[in-house]
Amino acid sequence: MEDTQKTDKDRVCIFFQTRDELVKVEIPKVIFFKSDGNYTKVTFANGCETTVLTTLANIETLLDERLAGRVKPFIRIGKSFIVNTAYIFHINIPRQRLVLTDCINPTVYTLTIGREALKAIKQLYIEKSLWKL
Repeated sequence: MEDTQKTDKDRVCIFFQTRDELVKVEIPKVIFFKSDGNYTKVTFANGCETTVLTTLANIETLLDERLAGRVKPFIRIGKSFIVNTAYIFHINIPRQRLVLTDCINPTVYTLTIGREALKAIKQLYIEKSLWKL
């Protein structure tokens, strides 16, 4: 069961509840979501990870609902990932790598992503001027 809540002016959270546990996900702190069947692995900027009992499609819907009226920093990449674009550090198309980090914590995540998806992400950055040069 999921519940969304705004805990203060800047933090937007999603709570995932089962019979025995409650997981609080502060959306801006999420680097990426990774699909694992009926579960989704959530990876945070500080290196913490948790797994919640919901599909990636449901996460995508929750993010759209929770971030309605706000800038949506998340993009869906294929069947496996939803990535927070604020943490994209490096796009390497020939090696099929997407590198994510907050440049503060020492943890760096390297995701293997298809070339076409990486090209689309790169083009999005160029067109939308997400990366100011």
